[in-house]
Amino acid sequence: MVLIINTTSDKNITAAMGSVIDPDVETVVFECSELKISHCIGCNYCWLKTPGECSIKDDYEKIVKEIIRADQMWVISDTALGFIDHKGKNIFDRILPILEMYLKFKGDQMRHVMRYDKRTDLGLIVTGECDMSYLDRWSRRAALNIDSDSLGVYTADQLKEACACMVRG
Repeated sequence: MVLIINTTSDKNITAAMGSVIDPDVETVVFECSELKISHCIGCNYCWLKTPGECSIKDDYEKIVKEIIRADQMWVISDTALGFIDHKGKNIFDRILPILEMYLKFKGDQMRHVMRYDKRTDLGLIVTGECDMSYLDRWSRRAALNIDSDSLGVYTADQLKEACACMVRG
């Protein structure tokens, strides 16, 4: 299953994706402009008090349940200051409930232990100006942090290329 999270106000992007995604690929789409998603407050409830469940009760609860189920997660984000904007970054920041607070070595680096066996690979589609090589390195590190693979970083003009990376259902 492919999860598409559009944090922009431009629904034309997801509509355009729908026209190029293989129809056999199961997709779930969230248009975040219609959702209330708060920022992570760093309370650690998802690790200590309510393992796997965020203490913030908002629309992100629906998204994290789909992240756990998805083979791939694609975040569509505007850019600010050459990076993804605060709404796109928020999607990644709120992913903590799928991790445990415990750490282990993976190679020569410390990584959080994953709470679930399922791994979700990450892709990023951006609008606006940004440093694509920096975002690609960041995307690979973000995927590594959740024991997954990066599917790459694409601009909104490269939807066909991004959709070609999407798994079959």
